[in-house]
Amino acid sequence: MPLITAPVVTPEQPPGDGTPPIEVPEIGYATITYIDPTGTRWPMTDLAADWYTLAEGVSGLGAAKYTVTTDPHPRGGARVRHVQAQARTIVWPVLVKGDDHLLFTANWRALARAFTRTLRDGPGGLPAPGTLEVARPDGTARRIAVIYADGFDGRGQTATGITWDSAVLTLLCEDPYWVDVQPQTVHREQGSGEDYLQPYPSVSSSQVLGATTVTNAGDVEVWPEWRITGPASLITFTRQDTGESFTLDPTATGHGALLAGQTVTVRTDPPQVRYQDGTNWIAGLNWPDAVLWSLPPGETPVTFQLDGAGPGSAVDLTFNPRYETA
Repeated sequence: MPLITAPVVTPEQPPGDGTPPIEVPEIGYATITYIDPTGTRWPMTDLAADWYTLAEGVSGLGAAKYTVTTDPHPRGGARVRHVQAQARTIVWPVLVKGDDHLLFTANWRALARAFTRTLRDGPGGLPAPGTLEVARPDGTARRIAVIYADGFDGRGQTATGITWDSAVLTLLCEDPYWVDVQPQTVHREQGSGEDYLQPYPSVSSSQVLGATTVTNAGDVEVWPEWRITGPASLITFTRQDTGESFTLDPTATGHGALLAGQTVTVRTDPPQVRYQDGTNWIAGLNWPDAVLWSLPPGETPVTFQLDGAGPGSAVDLTFNPRYETA
């Protein structure tokens, strides 16, 4: 029985699948691809393919839904006490077809497996989300993690289920925000020292030890990842607008100061500190005062401080902007 095959995602592959964009409700013209937990790409807007999205009926691609908690105000009205973004639900109608019944059946089964495997392909049989990717004609793209919830049933009407049928899928998004496929990186590196007066006045780079401004072009806060390259004996990162900071002391882990070329990575959500060999360095943070802070939308003043820095010392801050809509 013939089976569907599709190219596997590679880091060099650009967003989209080369198909022209079509108009989709709530987002306009776009090329949409579903990426299953194995990394296989399934074009969703190629009208010449054996499966594609039925634009009529698509929903859930707009702004996230929120629960707003309020308290009555003594003078009338209310005051907002808390705002909580809720999980997103995407409704995704799909048409599947084939030149004959066997081809249709193969396509139907393969696409159903690509979505339903999100329920069990993770570690220990836990859900392993797939990805819905929306690529724009200008080359930009945003993604959202999805888990199949319901709907791969078929219409159950006369003439369906022979060479074609359609299903209306319900996809659950634990994180309701869309994520830019292109990570943003801020790199700061210690330059080599120079004699100030020889052969003429000069100043060496020392950006890794000082203040800078980080711009988050997204709609909501992001939780960055930090990669520090030695030498460094003490590492402190401060968000100047709030005063929040965290300090990593390599000596508190039993390792000693970072030597030239050695690296440690700090993740802020979930909190994680890993030396280059995977060793857990979470105990090196200055608990309980450490705050692994986030970056709000817009510009944020931050300070990178590496005690014991020298030539080769570097900091790489990386994040993917997050957005309300596709």
